[in-house]
Amino acid sequence: MSVRAGDAEPVPVEDLPAPGGPSRARRRRRVGVIALIVVVLAVELVVGAPAVGSALHHLRAPVWSWIGLAVLAEAASMGVFARMQRRLLAAAGTWVPLHRALALAYASHSLSVTLPGGPAFSTAFNLAQMRRFGASPAAAAWTVALSGMLSSAALVLIGALGEAIGHGHHGLPAVAIDIALAGAVAVTVRALVRNPHLLAGAVTRALRMVNRVLGRPVDRCRAQAVEIVDQLSTLRLPGRDLLIVAGFAVGNWLLDAACFGLSALAVGADIRSLATVLVAYTAGMAAASIPLVPGGLGVVDAALVLGLIACGTPADAAIATTIVFRLISFGLVIGTGWVSWLLITRTPAT
Repeated sequence: MSVRAGDAEPVPVEDLPAPGGPSRARRRRRVGVIALIVVVLAVELVVGAPAVGSALHHLRAPVWSWIGLAVLAEAASMGVFARMQRRLLAAAGTWVPLHRALALAYASHSLSVTLPGGPAFSTAFNLAQMRRFGASPAAAAWTVALSGMLSSAALVLIGALGEAIGHGHHGLPAVAIDIALAGAVAVTVRALVRNPHLLAGAVTRALRMVNRVLGRPVDRCRAQAVEIVDQLSTLRLPGRDLLIVAGFAVGNWLLDAACFGLSALAVGADIRSLATVLVAYTAGMAAASIPLVPGGLGVVDAALVLGLIACGTPADAAIATTIVFRLISFGLVIGTGWVSWLLITRTPAT
Protein backbone atom coordinates (compact mmCIF):
# COMPACT_ATOMS: atom_id res chain seq x y z
CA MET A 1 0.00 0.00 0.00
CA SER A 2 1.36 3.40 -0.94
CA VAL A 3 1.21 6.27 1.50
CA ARG A 4 0.77 9.78 0.20
CA ALA A 5 2.68 12.71 1.66
CA GLY A 6 0.78 14.02 4.61
CA ASP A 7 -0.99 10.73 5.27
CA ALA A 8 -0.14 8.81 8.41
CA GLU A 9 0.67 5.15 8.07
CA PRO A 10 -1.77 3.10 10.15
CA VAL A 11 -0.34 1.66 13.33
CA PRO A 12 -1.40 -1.83 14.40
CA VAL A 13 -3.61 -1.81 17.47
CA GLU A 14 -1.33 -4.20 19.32
CA ASP A 15 1.56 -1.70 18.96
CA LEU A 16 -0.33 1.11 20.64
CA PRO A 17 0.54 1.75 24.32
CA ALA A 18 -2.09 0.75 26.81
CA PRO A 19 -4.10 3.69 28.19
CA GLY A 20 -2.34 5.09 31.21
CA GLY A 21 0.53 2.60 30.82
CA PRO A 22 3.52 4.96 30.98
CA SER A 23 1.95 7.16 33.66
CA ARG A 24 1.04 4.09 35.72
CA ALA A 25 4.63 2.84 35.47
CA ARG A 26 5.93 6.25 36.53
CA ARG A 27 3.61 6.25 39.52
CA ARG A 28 4.85 2.80 40.54
CA ARG A 29 8.47 3.93 40.28
CA ARG A 30 7.71 7.06 42.29
CA VAL A 31 5.99 5.05 45.00
CA GLY A 32 8.92 2.62 45.07
CA VAL A 33 11.46 5.43 45.44
CA ILE A 34 9.43 7.07 48.22
CA ALA A 35 9.06 3.74 50.01
CA LEU A 36 12.82 3.14 49.77
CA ILE A 37 13.54 6.60 51.20
CA VAL A 38 11.11 6.00 54.06
CA VAL A 39 12.74 2.65 54.86
CA VAL A 40 16.24 4.16 54.80
CA LEU A 41 15.19 7.04 57.04
CA ALA A 42 13.48 4.64 59.45
CA VAL A 43 16.61 2.48 59.67
CA GLU A 44 18.78 5.54 60.20
CA LEU A 45 16.43 6.81 62.89
CA VAL A 46 16.54 3.50 64.77
CA VAL A 47 20.31 3.08 64.44
CA GLY A 48 21.12 6.71 65.16
CA ALA A 49 18.48 7.35 67.82
CA PRO A 50 20.98 7.61 70.71
CA ALA A 51 23.15 10.12 68.83
CA VAL A 52 20.11 12.14 67.73
CA GLY A 53 18.80 12.25 71.30
CA SER A 54 22.16 13.42 72.58
CA ALA A 55 22.33 16.02 69.78
CA LEU A 56 18.97 17.42 70.88
CA HIS A 57 20.42 17.74 74.37
CA HIS A 58 23.20 19.92 72.90
CA LEU A 59 20.59 22.09 71.23
CA ARG A 60 18.60 22.74 74.41
CA ALA A 61 21.12 25.23 75.74
CA PRO A 62 23.21 26.72 72.91
CA VAL A 63 25.57 29.62 73.52
CA TRP A 64 23.64 32.44 71.87
CA SER A 65 26.63 34.73 71.58
CA TRP A 66 28.34 32.19 69.31
CA ILE A 67 25.15 31.80 67.29
CA GLY A 68 24.99 35.57 66.86
CA LEU A 69 28.56 35.61 65.58
CA ALA A 70 27.75 32.71 63.24
CA VAL A 71 24.87 34.69 61.75
CA LEU A 72 27.14 37.70 61.26
CA ALA A 73 29.77 35.50 59.59
CA GLU A 74 27.17 34.11 57.18
CA ALA A 75 25.88 37.59 56.36
CA ALA A 76 29.46 38.73 55.74
CA SER A 77 30.00 35.72 53.45
CA MET A 78 27.03 36.69 51.29
CA GLY A 79 28.22 40.30 51.30
CA VAL A 80 31.66 39.31 50.05
CA PHE A 81 30.14 37.23 47.24
CA ALA A 82 27.99 40.19 46.18
CA ARG A 83 31.08 42.41 46.16
CA MET A 84 32.90 39.90 43.96
CA GLN A 85 30.21 40.00 41.27
CA ARG A 86 29.87 43.77 41.64
CA ARG A 87 33.60 44.19 41.03
CA LEU A 88 33.46 42.00 37.93
CA LEU A 89 30.55 44.03 36.54
CA ALA A 90 32.49 47.22 37.25
CA ALA A 91 35.37 45.83 35.19
CA ALA A 92 32.89 45.60 32.30
CA GLY A 93 31.85 49.23 32.78
CA THR A 94 28.62 48.55 34.68
CA TRP A 95 28.28 50.16 38.09
CA VAL A 96 25.79 48.52 40.45
CA PRO A 97 24.76 49.83 43.90
CA LEU A 98 25.87 47.49 46.66
CA HIS A 99 22.34 46.92 48.00
CA ARG A 100 21.15 45.76 44.57
CA ALA A 101 24.14 43.44 44.13
CA LEU A 102 23.49 42.02 47.60
CA ALA A 103 19.79 41.45 46.88
CA LEU A 104 20.70 39.66 43.65
CA ALA A 105 23.22 37.45 45.46
CA TYR A 106 20.62 36.35 48.02
CA ALA A 107 17.86 35.85 45.45
CA SER A 108 19.94 33.87 42.95
CA HIS A 109 21.34 31.68 45.74
CA SER A 110 17.81 30.87 46.90
CA LEU A 111 16.74 29.94 43.38
CA SER A 112 19.81 27.76 42.98
CA VAL A 113 19.39 25.68 46.12
CA THR A 114 15.63 25.40 46.55
CA LEU A 115 14.23 24.71 43.06
CA PRO A 116 14.60 21.47 41.08
CA GLY A 117 17.13 22.35 38.40
CA GLY A 118 17.88 25.41 40.49
CA PRO A 119 21.32 26.25 39.02
CA ALA A 120 19.75 26.75 35.58
CA PHE A 121 17.04 29.04 36.97
CA SER A 122 19.61 30.90 39.05
CA THR A 123 21.91 31.47 36.07
CA ALA A 124 19.05 32.73 33.89
CA PHE A 125 17.86 35.04 36.67
CA ASN A 126 21.39 36.35 37.25
CA LEU A 127 21.89 37.10 33.57
CA ALA A 128 18.51 38.81 33.26
CA GLN A 129 19.10 41.04 36.29
CA MET A 130 22.60 41.98 35.18
CA ARG A 131 21.14 42.99 31.83
CA ARG A 132 18.72 45.19 33.79
CA PHE A 133 21.71 46.75 35.49
CA GLY A 134 22.95 47.75 32.02
CA ALA A 135 25.54 45.04 31.40
CA SER A 136 25.98 43.67 27.89
CA PRO A 137 25.17 39.97 27.27
CA ALA A 138 28.90 39.21 27.11
CA ALA A 139 29.65 41.10 30.33
CA ALA A 140 26.82 39.38 32.21
CA ALA A 141 27.84 35.92 31.02
CA TRP A 142 31.50 36.69 31.76
CA THR A 143 30.65 37.80 35.30
CA VAL A 144 28.60 34.69 36.08
CA ALA A 145 31.14 32.32 34.52
CA LEU A 146 34.23 33.89 36.06
CA SER A 147 32.69 34.17 39.54
CA GLY A 148 31.80 30.46 39.34
CA MET A 149 35.31 29.50 38.22
CA LEU A 150 36.97 31.52 40.96
CA SER A 151 34.60 30.18 43.61
CA SER A 152 35.30 26.57 42.61
CA ALA A 153 39.05 27.14 42.65
CA ALA A 154 38.82 28.88 46.03
CA LEU A 155 36.92 25.95 47.57
CA VAL A 156 39.58 23.51 46.38
CA LEU A 157 42.26 25.78 47.81
CA ILE A 158 40.53 25.91 51.20
CA GLY A 159 40.23 22.12 51.28
CA ALA A 160 43.93 21.80 50.51
CA LEU A 161 44.69 24.35 53.21
CA GLY A 162 42.78 22.24 55.72
CA GLU A 163 44.79 19.17 54.69
CA ALA A 164 48.03 21.13 54.98
CA ILE A 165 47.16 22.31 58.49
CA GLY A 166 46.11 18.83 59.53
CA HIS A 167 49.11 17.01 58.09
CA GLY A 168 51.84 19.61 58.49
CA HIS A 169 54.42 19.92 55.76
CA HIS A 170 53.08 16.75 54.07
CA GLY A 171 50.07 18.76 52.85
CA LEU A 172 52.06 21.65 51.39
CA PRO A 173 52.46 20.12 47.90
CA ALA A 174 48.66 20.03 47.50
CA VAL A 175 48.44 23.71 48.39
CA ALA A 176 51.24 24.56 45.96
CA ILE A 177 49.49 22.67 43.14
CA ASP A 178 46.17 24.42 43.82
CA ILE A 179 47.83 27.84 43.86
CA ALA A 180 49.54 27.04 40.55
CA LEU A 181 46.25 25.93 38.99
CA ALA A 182 44.46 29.05 40.23
CA GLY A 183 47.25 31.20 38.83
CA ALA A 184 47.00 29.43 35.47
CA VAL A 185 43.26 30.10 35.36
CA ALA A 186 43.83 33.78 36.16
CA VAL A 187 46.52 34.15 33.47
CA THR A 188 44.30 32.44 30.89
CA VAL A 189 41.34 34.67 31.70
CA ARG A 190 43.44 37.83 31.43
CA ALA A 191 44.94 36.70 28.12
CA LEU A 192 41.49 36.04 26.63
CA VAL A 193 40.13 39.36 27.87
CA ARG A 194 43.06 41.27 26.39
CA ASN A 195 42.97 39.31 23.12
CA PRO A 196 39.32 38.42 22.39
CA HIS A 197 40.17 37.43 18.82
CA LEU A 198 41.81 34.28 20.25
CA LEU A 199 38.53 33.31 21.85
CA ALA A 200 36.58 34.28 18.73
CA GLY A 201 38.55 31.78 16.66
CA ALA A 202 38.02 28.99 19.18
CA VAL A 203 34.30 29.74 19.48
CA THR A 204 33.90 29.80 15.68
CA ARG A 205 35.58 26.42 15.27
CA ALA A 206 33.57 24.88 18.11
CA LEU A 207 30.32 26.30 16.70
CA ARG A 208 31.03 24.90 13.23
CA MET A 209 31.74 21.48 14.73
CA VAL A 210 28.48 21.51 16.68
CA ASN A 211 26.52 22.64 13.62
CA ARG A 212 28.00 19.81 11.54
CA VAL A 213 27.07 17.25 14.19
CA LEU A 214 23.51 18.60 14.34
CA GLY A 215 23.20 18.84 10.58
CA ARG A 216 22.83 22.61 10.56
CA PRO A 217 24.48 25.18 8.26
CA VAL A 218 28.08 25.47 9.43
CA ASP A 219 27.90 29.25 9.87
CA ARG A 220 24.64 29.29 11.81
CA CYS A 221 24.79 31.72 14.78
CA ARG A 222 28.42 32.53 13.94
CA ALA A 223 27.82 36.28 13.60
CA GLN A 224 26.01 36.49 16.95
CA ALA A 225 28.71 34.47 18.72
CA VAL A 226 31.52 36.60 17.28
CA GLU A 227 29.67 39.78 18.23
CA ILE A 228 29.32 38.63 21.84
CA VAL A 229 32.98 37.61 21.99
CA ASP A 230 34.04 40.97 20.54
CA GLN A 231 32.23 42.68 23.40
CA LEU A 232 34.83 41.17 25.71
CA SER A 233 37.25 43.77 24.40
CA THR A 234 35.39 46.33 26.53
CA LEU A 235 36.28 44.45 29.72
CA ARG A 236 39.10 45.77 31.86
CA LEU A 237 40.40 43.61 34.68
CA PRO A 238 43.91 44.68 35.76
CA GLY A 239 46.00 42.28 37.79
CA ARG A 240 45.24 44.16 41.01
CA ASP A 241 41.50 43.87 40.46
CA LEU A 242 41.83 40.19 39.60
CA LEU A 243 43.62 39.58 42.90
CA ILE A 244 40.90 41.46 44.76
CA VAL A 245 38.17 39.40 43.08
CA ALA A 246 40.05 36.18 43.87
CA GLY A 247 40.35 37.35 47.48
CA PHE A 248 36.59 37.88 47.57
CA ALA A 249 36.08 34.31 46.32
CA VAL A 250 38.31 32.90 49.08
CA GLY A 251 36.76 35.19 51.69
CA ASN A 252 33.27 34.04 50.76
CA TRP A 253 34.10 30.42 51.57
CA LEU A 254 36.23 31.22 54.63
CA LEU A 255 33.45 33.28 56.22
CA ASP A 256 30.96 30.49 55.51
CA ALA A 257 33.39 28.03 57.08
CA ALA A 258 33.68 30.40 60.05
CA CYS A 259 29.90 30.16 60.44
CA PHE A 260 30.30 26.38 60.52
CA GLY A 261 33.01 26.55 63.18
CA LEU A 262 31.05 29.05 65.29
CA SER A 263 28.02 26.75 65.09
CA ALA A 264 30.19 24.02 66.60
CA LEU A 265 31.22 26.33 69.44
CA ALA A 266 27.59 27.27 70.00
CA VAL A 267 26.62 23.68 70.80
CA GLY A 268 29.77 22.89 72.75
CA ALA A 269 31.24 20.53 70.16
CA ASP A 270 34.80 19.39 70.74
CA ILE A 271 36.46 20.73 67.58
CA ARG A 272 40.10 19.78 67.85
CA SER A 273 41.62 22.12 65.27
CA LEU A 274 41.00 24.53 62.43
CA ALA A 275 41.81 21.67 60.06
CA THR A 276 38.75 19.77 61.34
CA VAL A 277 36.48 22.68 60.44
CA LEU A 278 38.00 23.23 56.99
CA VAL A 279 38.11 19.57 55.97
CA ALA A 280 34.56 18.78 57.14
CA TYR A 281 33.23 22.00 55.66
CA THR A 282 34.89 21.37 52.28
CA ALA A 283 33.42 17.85 52.21
CA GLY A 284 29.94 19.27 52.79
CA MET A 285 30.26 21.96 50.14
CA ALA A 286 31.66 19.47 47.64
CA ALA A 287 28.58 17.31 48.25
CA ALA A 288 26.42 20.39 47.62
CA SER A 289 27.76 20.51 44.05
CA ILE A 290 25.93 17.22 43.32
CA PRO A 291 22.36 18.40 42.56
CA LEU A 292 20.48 15.30 43.69
CA VAL A 293 17.87 17.17 45.72
CA PRO A 294 17.14 20.89 46.19
CA GLY A 295 19.46 22.44 48.75
CA GLY A 296 21.41 19.21 49.04
CA LEU A 297 19.07 18.25 51.87
CA GLY A 298 20.33 15.07 53.45
CA VAL A 299 23.38 14.88 51.18
CA VAL A 300 25.17 17.97 52.48
CA ASP A 301 24.11 17.26 56.06
CA ALA A 302 25.45 13.72 55.92
CA ALA A 303 28.74 14.90 54.41
CA LEU A 304 29.18 17.54 57.13
CA VAL A 305 28.38 15.08 59.92
CA LEU A 306 30.64 12.36 58.51
CA GLY A 307 33.43 14.88 57.94
CA LEU A 308 33.33 15.95 61.58
CA ILE A 309 33.13 12.37 62.83
CA ALA A 310 36.09 11.37 60.63
CA CYS A 311 38.11 14.16 62.27
CA GLY A 312 37.32 12.85 65.76
CA THR A 313 34.19 14.82 66.73
CA PRO A 314 31.55 12.78 68.63
CA ALA A 315 28.49 11.91 66.56
CA ASP A 316 26.01 13.80 68.75
CA ALA A 317 28.07 16.99 68.64
CA ALA A 318 28.56 16.63 64.87
CA ILE A 319 24.79 16.33 64.33
CA ALA A 320 24.05 19.32 66.58
CA THR A 321 26.70 21.42 64.80
CA THR A 322 25.25 20.57 61.39
CA ILE A 323 21.69 21.39 62.48
CA VAL A 324 22.67 24.85 63.72
CA PHE A 325 24.85 25.57 60.68
CA ARG A 326 22.16 24.51 58.22
CA LEU A 327 19.49 26.53 60.02
CA ILE A 328 21.65 29.61 59.50
CA SER A 329 23.27 28.98 56.11
CA PHE A 330 20.23 27.35 54.55
CA GLY A 331 17.09 28.40 56.40
CA LEU A 332 17.96 32.00 57.25
CA VAL A 333 19.74 32.77 53.98
CA ILE A 334 17.02 31.13 51.87
CA GLY A 335 14.30 33.07 53.67
CA THR A 336 16.17 36.32 53.05
CA GLY A 337 16.76 35.30 49.46
CA TRP A 338 13.10 34.72 48.64
CA VAL A 339 12.17 38.06 50.18
CA SER A 340 14.86 39.63 47.98
CA TRP A 341 13.48 37.81 44.95
CA LEU A 342 9.99 39.18 45.62
CA LEU A 343 11.35 42.71 45.99
CA ILE A 344 13.43 42.43 42.83
CA THR A 345 10.64 41.03 40.66
CA ARG A 346 8.18 43.65 41.91
CA THR A 347 10.57 46.55 41.28
CA PRO A 348 10.21 48.04 37.80
CA ALA A 349 13.33 48.28 35.67
CA THR A 350 15.01 51.69 35.72
